[in-house]
Amino acid sequence: MYPLAERMQVPIKLPTVSPQPYTRLAFEGMQFARERGNAGKYNLEVFRAFFQRSEDIGKIDVLANIAAEVGLPREDFTVALESGTYTTKHQELVQQGREVVKVVPTFFVGQRRLEGVQPAEKLAAAVDEELRQTRAG
Repeated sequence: MYPLAERMQVPIKLPTVSPQPYTRLAFEGMQFARERGNAGKYNLEVFRAFFQRSEDIGKIDVLANIAAEVGLPREDFTVALESGTYTTKHQELVQQGREVVKVVPTFFVGQRRLEGVQPAEKLAAAVDEELRQTRAG
């Protein structure tokens, strides 16, 4: 029904990691990856690690493995997370998020904002429309 969105899916199962990990380090790792042009691959693998393999993405060694898998320098990545290189940036982004997001969940698809739980079909349609517009122009 929505071929473009369906190709982008990450099958999700409820993680068995307990307690649920804090995600601060994963987000700080994303900043490291973003600076090196690899945020997309890094984010996808973090989601897969958590939602498909139930890995604890709150641990630096787990995140460093992911970073290395996507071609990021493991040692530099580890040092950046251990030293808090991106902690201030993370805190700034969390504050921006609090100012923008008032309803959880909130989805942003391009310039479109969808608040609250949405049917899968509505989300897929929004993604498909955004992809069509992006490709058209």
